[in-house]
Amino acid sequence: MADDTQEVKDVKGFQPRSVRYAKELDEDFADGLSGLYTAVWAERENGLSKKNKHLLVFAIACSNLKTKSALKILQRLKKFGATSQEVKDAMMIASWTGGIQNFTDFTPKILKEMERLGF
Repeated sequence: MADDTQEVKDVKGFQPRSVRYAKELDEDFADGLSGLYTAVWAERENGLSKKNKHLLVFAIACSNLKTKSALKILQRLKKFGATSQEVKDAMMIASWTGGIQNFTDFTPKILKEMERLGF
């Protein structure tokens, strides 16, 4: 059997902690979790690009006040060529779904990281 945990590293670009922890518990559990990651993040013909998938999860993280996750995703967005305006649009969508108070809570850290990353 192929190493599913290596495949998820190839697809995602890094080994998620959850897969590493799952592997410590049970190899079959790790393979199942790796399959989920691979299915979600694989690029498919006529499907969402990795950039668009990251924009979606970025907006969701922001709207749920998962600022640390949003900052990590922002780094991935830079890698996948997202523009400053695409990130800002995602932030505005996050304010729509999460509320203006959430927007005021996550925006300062995100803008600071955008500047650091050169968006």
